[in-house]
This record gives sequence, structure tokens and C-alpha cells, in this order.
Amino acid sequence: MMESPRAKLVQPLTLILYWSLCLLVAMAQTRNTTVAVKVGVVLDLDEKIAKMGLSCINMSLTDLYYSHSNYNTRLVFNVRDSRKDVVTAAAQALDLIKEEQVQAIIGPISSMEAGFIIGLGDKAHVPILSFSATSPSLTSLGSPYFFRIAQNDSAQVDAIGAIVQAFGWREAVPIYIDNEFGKGVIPFLTNALQKVYARIPYLSAISPSATDQDIRTELYKLMTMQTRVFVVHMGRDIGPRLFTIAKQIGMMEQGYVWIVSDGIANELTSSHSSVIESMEGVLGVKTYIPRTQELDDFKIRSKRKFLQDYPDLVDTTLNVFGIWAYDATTALAMAVEKVGSTNFGFRMRNDSSNLTDLERFGISDKGEELREALSNTKFKGLSGEFNVVDGQLQASTFEIINVMGNGERRVGFWTSQNGLVRNLGSINKSTYSASKNNLGPIIWPGDSSSVPKGWENPTNANKFRIGVPVKDGYTEFLKIELDSSTNTTHVTGFCIAVFEAVIKVLPYALPYELIPFDGTYNELVTQVYFGKFDAVVGDTTIIANRSNYVDYTLPYTESGVTMVVPIKEGGSKNPWTFLKPLTWDLWATSACSFLFIGFVIWVLEHRINEKFRGPPSYQIGTSLWFSFSVMVFAHREKIVSNLGRFVVTVWVFVVLILIQSYTASLTSLLTVEQLRPAFTDVNQLIKNRLNVGYLKGSFVYGMLKEMGFQDFQLKVYNSTEHCDELFMKGSANGGIVAAFDEIPCVKLFLAKYCFKYAMVEPRFKTGGFGFVFPKDSPLVADISRAILNVTQGDEMTRIERAWFQRSSCPESDAAISSSTNSLGLDGFWGLFLIAAAASLLALICFAVRFLYKYRHILLSYDDNTSVWKRIGILLRIFDEKDLSSHTFRNSESSSRHILSPVELSPTTHGPPSPFRRTEMSSPYCAHISPYAHAHAHAPRGTNPINFHH
Repeated sequence: MMESPRAKLVQPLTLILYWSLCLLVAMAQTRNTTVAVKVGVVLDLDEKIAKMGLSCINMSLTDLYYSHSNYNTRLVFNVRDSRKDVVTAAAQALDLIKEEQVQAIIGPISSMEAGFIIGLGDKAHVPILSFSATSPSLTSLGSPYFFRIAQNDSAQVDAIGAIVQAFGWREAVPIYIDNEFGKGVIPFLTNALQKVYARIPYLSAISPSATDQDIRTELYKLMTMQTRVFVVHMGRDIGPRLFTIAKQIGMMEQGYVWIVSDGIANELTSSHSSVIESMEGVLGVKTYIPRTQELDDFKIRSKRKFLQDYPDLVDTTLNVFGIWAYDATTALAMAVEKVGSTNFGFRMRNDSSNLTDLERFGISDKGEELREALSNTKFKGLSGEFNVVDGQLQASTFEIINVMGNGERRVGFWTSQNGLVRNLGSINKSTYSASKNNLGPIIWPGDSSSVPKGWENPTNANKFRIGVPVKDGYTEFLKIELDSSTNTTHVTGFCIAVFEAVIKVLPYALPYELIPFDGTYNELVTQVYFGKFDAVVGDTTIIANRSNYVDYTLPYTESGVTMVVPIKEGGSKNPWTFLKPLTWDLWATSACSFLFIGFVIWVLEHRINEKFRGPPSYQIGTSLWFSFSVMVFAHREKIVSNLGRFVVTVWVFVVLILIQSYTASLTSLLTVEQLRPAFTDVNQLIKNRLNVGYLKGSFVYGMLKEMGFQDFQLKVYNSTEHCDELFMKGSANGGIVAAFDEIPCVKLFLAKYCFKYAMVEPRFKTGGFGFVFPKDSPLVADISRAILNVTQGDEMTRIERAWFQRSSCPESDAAISSSTNSLGLDGFWGLFLIAAAASLLALICFAVRFLYKYRHILLSYDDNTSVWKRIGILLRIFDEKDLSSHTFRNSESSSRHILSPVELSPTTHGPPSPFRRTEMSSPYCAHISPYAHAHAHAPRGTNPINFHH
């Protein structure tokens, strides 16, 4: 019989109901066997964040035990109110440990309260979990039982520094709440700003009990300063008041920059609309929480829970502290379950009898195990991957937001590995960037889209006290004039003009006043070291011993100290002047080259050219004559070989360049007026005890003493005119024969007296002119960069033209060295190398061809003939004419006719004798070598060498 469809449906439903009843029974049994573990909660119950945290704590337990019904432990909370008081919070925690014997404590809200409770938990081995105490100072307590399930405030300072660096701001003023929460982050923020070369000119501390008038007074003080970049680190109580007042007094207008830390940025979503409106244009660093489906669902459920628990709260939105409270509770419940369900008690300390009643409390039996379990607990929570390292929640990403309209807008992210990035999906893990191009468009205060420069001219700021040296001469560098009518001093000159140009380039205002100082330069620099001056501006030289006490900027003038001496005419009456155009090594090389080229031409032409034959003396004379006559292109010997023509062509090119250079140099020596320095050797001045001069107050005095000059040799001058007067007197009359000064001063002196004096070598190295600042001054780097911008642009040229008169002297006469104008081998060795290479190549080609032609002599199989004899035969063959050459073809037939048997006979009668020598009428008639004669009459198949012998 077939079952009906209804019967088929009823049977599975029955099974489902059966197993559901079994599950309910098992759950009921589980509830009856679970162990309750006491946990204390200490919060400021009047605070909105505490109410939100408490709701999230309860929701966390509900969600966890619903999904993990098999847990044998259940957390039971005992909630206490700290009433915003540190002592009350500590008392409540102590009572929870002594009387309730809680195994852990969640809270408190503030960092100030946490400091006391952490100490209690450390002694009782009770873990303290805080989801809102973010001060870095809590880390310094070093308690192993403190777990911060929140971001340490020190983790965000590098993100703030990256924002300051991205927009090039050089100064920033921190505004912070004057308590443990605010002061704890200041050392870390200072270091972060220093790393990006931003200085902190002022620290603005706001008391936690400050009234609106107190905040307004402090903000008015900030308005009088030049800095317009403010970093605000406050909580949710004073922060909104600060921005409301700032908007009222006009500090939220164009030109201002406000950056808030996560203490304010994390709660923007739950702030009142009027507060957000007053903060429009503010940049914020906010904790980044990855968006997930679980988080979106929890936000919806939490909103309903908040309205159910606290109907009087309006517009309460979940923030990061509620999320951290949820994850902290989950982590604690999971850790308690790992520890087990037994022995959750306390034992008394061994020394409890000696303690006061306040100090007498026990130690948790499971405290050590619970601490270990919390440290090893990892899961995916609402805030992301939950991982506690050394009691600190780990995270490395912050969100950069811009307050605008009715809320906030994300403009980028900051990560510890990559710096500022527009989107997390486009991260390149190998690079770190702090570029503003990695951020989205930003609306600045005053509804401006242009980046504020970060400073304004201050209305009331302390001016930099800058010392300037008082000097009589060289007023082009520095000139101090006293206006008797107004009793004020006016400082002008090249150095002041450069300094003013540098100040204009700085990315912030630097108010200053110039104060004249009558003393030596060393004394002036010392005033900076002792703090009487903030800087020194003038013709102050950068030298090593001064840099031990102060810091210098980059030099803005040419560096070095040199010697100035009179110049005198150098006549050309020396009879050996014609040798001066070339140095001795060039003369020697040229002579050797002439001899070598003559030899090469003789080798190449000797066998085929009648002009290079004859007696040895005639051949030597002809070769040398040919080589030297090429110098004036008067050679008459005809070159018949191609190799010889190749060598001569290269040699003519070398000789042409050498002669033209010699002619030009000799013409210059004989026609141009020669000016020579009177002295070129410093040691000569020291040895002859001649007087030298130096500028008054200059460090050159110490340099001259180190070189070996005596005090009686050193004369002081204070102007260019005074220096010229000392030169005119001469050393014998109390004057000088040389002056030592820095190159800028020497050039200024020569601009007036270039036809009388010259700057000679050597130069002594110095650092040039630079501005002086105290040791480790942050201004040194900024001023140095500004100096580079000025000196590398047209501004420096304009300043030099304005303060230095243009010299009428030729530029080449500005410095005369002791070296001669002779031409050396350095400029010609390439030509000689080409000639030598061409000659050697021709010789090699000739030798190869000659040896190949007579190779049968070298390769003879007769061992009785030595190598030297064969070489001798080749040399005799080389000395003979090459009758196969085209130059001797016309005479070849006549030579054979003279050697015929008939004509060799002295008479016309009798048989001819083949071995009879006939006297030639001409000395140039060809004669037959013994080898050629023997070879001609040798029997066929006989070795010609043996036959000859």
C-alpha cells in the first residue's frame, strides 16, 4: 500500500522535533553545569562612551555564548561606577579584587584612572583590559597584566608627521589637554615632527578644567604667532569647545591648518552637527576598521540595543571604542574558557600579616594562566584580526579624513610600510611615500582648495637677535651706518642682501633684528655659543675650530685664502728666449722623432732609391737632411716607395702642427707684455723675514702664525686703501710685500688695483662665508636649502652686480701663477704616437716582404751554415740594389750588357773568361755580388751557399 504525501512529510518533521527536544535538554543540562567566573567592570557610567561600551560588552557575551553553547564557563559582570574620579576608580577596583575576587577587570575609561588600577591588577595577578585608555605612558608601567585593546596614541604620530611632510610645512604647534592622556603623546609627536624637519616653536597645553575664556585667551596667543599649523590632541570633552571658539574668533579661516588625532577623529560620527560645522576643513587621523558584513550587521543591532538600554541618548552611533569593547569581551571569554572551569579562587599572600588593611588582598590562582591565555588568543573580530603582542593590540593602518559639510570624507590612508596612499588596494610594499599627490582633494578651512603655506607674518613674536661685525673697510660686504636723527643703525652690504634674499625663500616668517658687535670675529661667534646672539650674519668664514662650538650654513661665496703680491714687467731680452716656447721634454722628443723618421725613410728607400745610396757618410747625411728639411718643406729627395710616402705624409702633418704651435707661442713671448709676480713662494717670505699683511680681526692671523711667520712680520690693514698704502711703503719701510686674505676680499681688492697686484698660488682651503647658528639649530637645514635656491638662481647675480663694481681689468689678469707658458709634451704626445705607429707599421710591412722574398736563405737545410752567417748574407743583400724594382728596370739591360763574356775581356782576342773582372769606367756602374755570381753559375740542384763557399 503506497504512503500518502502527508505521511512522508510528517515523518521528517517528527525526527526534527525529537532532536530539537534532545538539544534543548542538553543545553539545559549544560546551563546547570557551567561555572560562573566573576569579572569586574569599572566605567564612568555617566559618559556616553561608557554606556556604549557596556552595551557592546553585553552584546559580545550574548553573541559568543549563543554561537559557543558548549562553553563550560560563563562570565558574570560586576559593574562599578568610577564617577570620573581617579580615587573612586581605584577604590572600586580594590573592592572588586578583595571582596568580589574578580578574575579580570574591564576598564577604566580614562588613562589617568587606568594607571592606579593597573598597579592593583599587577599585585593581585588580575588582568586589566581597557578599550579606551590610549596614553603611551601606560606602556612604561611595564605591567604584564595590562592589556590595551585599543590603539596606542604613539602609533599615529608618524601619520601626522607624514601629513606635515607632504605639504612642506616647517613648523607646527601641538595643542593638547594637560593631563596624562595629552602629555603622554607629546614626546612621540615631537620626535615624529623632527624626523620630517618640522620644528615645534611652542607647546599649547589646555587644562582639563579650562573655561571658555581660558581657551579663548590661549587661542588669541596663538594668533599672534607666525605658525598656522596646529596639531590637536584632545578628548571628546574639550575638543569640540576648542573648535567652536576657534571659529568664533576667526581661526578657521583661509591660511590655517588644523590636524586632529584619533581622540577627536574617532568620535566625529557621533558629534553634534554644530561641532562638525565649526570643524569644516580639518584634517584628521582616524583608526581604520575594515568594513565587513559582520560589522554592518552589528551596527544595526547595536543601534537598537543603545535605544533600548538608554532611551534618553539621541543620535548615538557606534564608534571604534564600542567595537574594541566588543572584541575585548570576546577575547576575555575565550581566554577564560581555555583556562578551565575550576580553581577560580584567591590565596592570601605570605606577607599579608605585615600589610595594612588597604594592601591586604589575595592573589588569583588562575591569574598567571589567564594572562598567558589572553596573550595567545587570536580570532577575527569586528575590528579585524585580533592579535595582542606584549599587551598591545596590533594595527598599522590609519585613515586620513577631511571634515566637510555635515560629516567627514576619506582622502587617503597611512601605513607604516608605505606611508600615504590613496587606496589600500594599490599598495606597493617596496616603497614609502609622503607625497601629497597620494591624497585626494582636500577642502581647507575657509572653504579653500589651495594648500595653506603654514605661516603668516606674526603680530607679536620674539625677534631673532642677529649679531653683525663692525668693520672699517670692505664696506661692500658689510656697512653699518648710524642715523643720528632717529638714533638707529642701518646695516647694508652684500652679506645682508644675501641674508634677506634667503629669508624670503624660507617657508615661514623669521622676524629678526641686526645688532652691531665691535670685536673680533672669534669673539662674535663666541656670543652665539653663550646664547647672547641667536645667529651671526656677515663675512664670517667657515673654519674647523669654530664649528666645534656653533653650526654653519652652507657657504654662499667662493672659499679659500690666497696671497696677493705686486706685479712687475718681465722683459724678453734673454738670448735663449727662442727655447722657451717648448719644454725640454718636448724638445727632446722632437729631436728623437727627427732621427727616427730619417732612419725609417733610409730603410724604406735604400734598395730602390739612388738618392739614399752611396758611402755611409753620404747616406747618413742624406737621411738626416731629408728628415729636418721636411720641417721647412724644402726637401728635394724624391720618395719612390709607397711605404715611404705614407710615412712622410704623416710626418709632414705632425711637423706642421708642431711648427705652427711653436710660432704662436714664440710670438706671444716676444710681443705681448709679460707681467710676473714679485713673489710666488711663501717659504721665501718666511726665510727672508719679509712683512706680510692681513685684514683686521680675521682668522688669517692664526693661519699665518701656523705657517711660521713671526709677529713682527705681520701687519694689519682694515681696508683696500690701507692695504695699498702698505704695499707702496714696502717691507723695509714698515709696509708689506704680500697680503693674505679670503678670495672674495682679494677679488674686491684686485677690482681696484688689478694693474698693480696679482693673486698667486697656492690657495689655502677654507669653507667660505656662511651664517652662524647655535649647535643643533633646526634653522641650519632650512637656511642652507634657501641659500642653494638663491645662489643657483639669477638673484645671486643681481646682488653681486649691485654691490661689487665691475673691474676694468682683463679677467685673465685677475690671477697670475708661477707656472710658465711653455708648450709641454702633454699636448702633443698623441701626434708623436701617430707618427711612431705609422713608421713602425711601414717598417714591419717592409721587413715581412723582404724576408718572404729571401726566405730560402733563412730556411736552408745545410746545418753547417750558422744563423749569423745567414743574417749577414741578408744584410749584404739589403745593402745591394733591388734590380727587380721599377726604378732600376731601365738600367737592368745595360748592366747585363757590361757583364757579357765578350765585353768583360780586356782585349778582342782570345776566349772570354767568365771569372775575369772588368774595370768600370763609372763608380755608379752596377757590379755583381759574389752570391749573385755564384748563384748564376751554380750547377742545377746544387746549394748556392755551398757552391759559393
